Amino acid sequence: MAESDVYRETGEAAWAWVLGQVREEDGPWLAERVVEGEPQAEPAADRDCLYAGIGGLAPVLAEIARCRPLEPAERELAAGIVARLSRTAATRTEPSLYDGLAGDATALRLLAPGTEAIALRRLTELMTPDGWDTTLDLEPGYRGPVLDLVAGTAGVMLAALWTGGEQARAVLETGGESLLRTADRTEGGLDWGMIPGAPSRCPNYAHGTAGIATALALAGAELGRPEFVEAAVLGARHLLAVGSTADGGFVVPHTIPPSTREVEPVTYTWCHGPAGTSHLFAALARAGVQEVGGFGTEELRRRCLHSVLASGLPERLRPGFWDNDGRCCGTAGVGDILLDAAQAAWADGQEARAALLLRGAHTMGEALLERAVRDQGGARWQFLEHRQDPPLLPPNTSWMQGAAGIAAYLLRLARVTAEGLTAPVVDRPDQWWAVPAGLRTVRTG
Repeated sequence: MAESDVYRETGEAAWAWVLGQVREEDGPWLAERVVEGEPQAEPAADRDCLYAGIGGLAPVLAEIARCRPLEPAERELAAGIVARLSRTAATRTEPSLYDGLAGDATALRLLAPGTEAIALRRLTELMTPDGWDTTLDLEPGYRGPVLDLVAGTAGVMLAALWTGGEQARAVLETGGESLLRTADRTEGGLDWGMIPGAPSRCPNYAHGTAGIATALALAGAELGRPEFVEAAVLGARHLLAVGSTADGGFVVPHTIPPSTREVEPVTYTWCHGPAGTSHLFAALARAGVQEVGGFGTEELRRRCLHSVLASGLPERLRPGFWDNDGRCCGTAGVGDILLDAAQAAWADGQEARAALLLRGAHTMGEALLERAVRDQGGARWQFLEHRQDPPLLPPNTSWMQGAAGIAAYLLRLARVTAEGLTAPVVDRPDQWWAVPAGLRTVRTG
């Protein structure tokens, strides 16, 4: 069997398993964790979200549609997702990319272009000068704005940038101006917490300065707002001040000050590591920024990915190191970023670098093949939590932490393996600028 066929077969098996966990009650919903003998009886409160709900099936369906025609059951599922999100978005109050309206806009844009306007209009209705108030229980009693990419302003801005439309400019201006006001001045530049004034910082892509500076850089370029771009540069300077450029790489700590939880001080993931933080430097380059702190922006992107490739992942080198194979915190997320960078390097004529990055993406794919749990129902993955006994976790279905997201990665890797590094990319709000415009299937400008 050809290598591309092996990836495709496992991706399809994972998707089959996910489809087997879709239920129907006032529209489709997805059982997130599957524990043998303990079926999930009812939809979760976040049943619609991009992170762990039916919204997260939209990018998988979009990837499948690049591989083959959708089956009737898949078309029916897509229509059900569009109907459900179109209806609920009109009254939804959570704004965020991975748990709210910005995620609804993402799913709707992927499945039924034009319907995302429902979610974007609702975002403008909920907008305040300070951004968008959260409905998530992040801090006891807190209902003000959240700033980060996953749950806050930065993610809302990225969704608006990606979808475009008549509401996008207002979202970008309001979001960007609120982020300027909530920035904390540091010795190195500017820093943001997940919420304004938070004493603990997760400075990388998902919850901190790297993701927030990314949104500011891209919005500044889109709107012609140089103060947004300058704030993004100052954010990158802060990261250089608190990070390390040793050994030809670039890493920023997981948490500042160091977490009191038992976690690795440096991780290499999409969420809390140089894999995701590499997107900041691609965004700065798009905004016309050539250097930060004496380093070229393209060099800093390369350094981030060098750190990833040199880290030893996806091997589980010690308890707590690389226990996750999903998109947010593990193997599939890193692999997808390596594919983005490989396709960008190929488009720039950097053939040797593209080959290096593609080999890394294949290493991630091979680990996923090896770790897949298979039966007649399909394929899925069980992650580890070394701090509990037993450490093996139940399989998860979701886009960010489970088989849906892994399936999409394997199917994309299969396409790239078969078609080459000019294969089209199903782009998303949190990475579209990292791949060449000519390869993107949604945000083509």
